[in-house]
Amino acid sequence: HQPMFYFLAMLALTDLCMGLSTMYTVLGILWGFIQEISLDACIAQSYFIHGLSFMESSVLLAMAFDRYVAICYPLRYSSILTNDKIMKIGVAILCRSTLLIPPVIIRLKFLNYCRPHIPSHSFCLHQDLIRMACSDIRFNSIYGLALVISNLLLDAVLILISYVMILHEVLAIASQEERSKSLQTCVSHICAVSVFYIPIIGLTMVHRFGKHLSPLIHVLMGHIYILFPPLMNPVSIE
Repeated sequence: HQPMFYFLAMLALTDLCMGLSTMYTVLGILWGFIQEISLDACIAQSYFIHGLSFMESSVLLAMAFDRYVAICYPLRYSSILTNDKIMKIGVAILCRSTLLIPPVIIRLKFLNYCRPHIPSHSFCLHQDLIRMACSDIRFNSIYGLALVISNLLLDAVLILISYVMILHEVLAIASQEERSKSLQTCVSHICAVSVFYIPIIGLTMVHRFGKHLSPLIHVLMGHIYILFPPLMNPVSIE
């Protein structure tokens, strides 16, 4: 019942929910059962995909905090990360991931869609929906960018800062063996962070600058973004 195991359980649950939220359309299109999806179902799916992405980012940040406390304050580890504090962190992650997104998702329902209604992936994303709209999308664009900055980007910066502080602490250890042991405890978490953020960066670059790329590239990056972290996390963390 170490704190890290609670965070690993949160990560596994998030990955499972991400797979369940996209399985319906991905498998339906793959097997030819689904040719179209209703607007309401598409909006709901985009809510779960983006909300679960923010949740996974928050869990990875919590795991980085766990590593920071374990290495920099090993004698106070059990007193800092108590079960009560872990529960509060879990509630904060859930609230942050579910309560900030509804304004931009609800707004999608009231947009007029006049452009070709063909998503660039086999699942629905906020970027695809606003690209199909012919209404004013400034609120969605600005609020969506603010969400990305305040969640994904902020989490990435805080994770990087935590590892800079961890590295500073580890380099102060005199024993080479102890330094190696300390760094080895972070390897699995670094791998989990990499398999989560690299596909997101790739998909963002494709959406922003890949308008003239083959649609196959968009589909491929979308599936990597959805499937790669759940597939690789059990391997990297094991």
